[in-house]
Amino acid sequence: MAGPGTPAIALLSKRKIAHSTHTYDVSPDAPNYGALVATALGVTPERVFKSLVTEVDGGLTVAVVPVTGELDLKALAAAAGGKRATMADRTTAERATGYVRGGISPLGQRRRLPTVIDASALAHSTVYVSAGRRGLQVAIDPLDLIALCAARTISITHNKSKPAPQ
Repeated sequence: MAGPGTPAIALLSKRKIAHSTHTYDVSPDAPNYGALVATALGVTPERVFKSLVTEVDGGLTVAVVPVTGELDLKALAAAAGGKRATMADRTTAERATGYVRGGISPLGQRRRLPTVIDASALAHSTVYVSAGRRGLQVAIDPLDLIALCAARTISITHNKSKPAPQ
């Protein structure tokens, strides 16, 4: 789409879902990218979520997790009804979603992928996810996000400051 629009924003507008867009300037290669995005947006990092494309038993699945935690691949596999989950390779993720790394949105993907959203999203009135372009986030009610993605919601993260469960 021309201008500031993205497929994610177009979907939200078409469905008349309340949202707001927010721009920021953070390099996608910066260490601690998620925390820097939260700071740039002026919100707590727990409200900023990243979209990670994974492979669960050979099929692609999107995991939407807070930037304050790390994806628990075992929990994701179980939530998606599989046995094993790994991170999808960058080219595969970009091709399947139609977005580039640092701008992958759970909304408006080229091919709608099964999605699992970390349950911590429900603790907030709005969460921030990529709007489909680097430097652009959308604030949305987590219940709307779950509905639009037809997502399953369950805990799929562990805190970065704690060791991963064995």
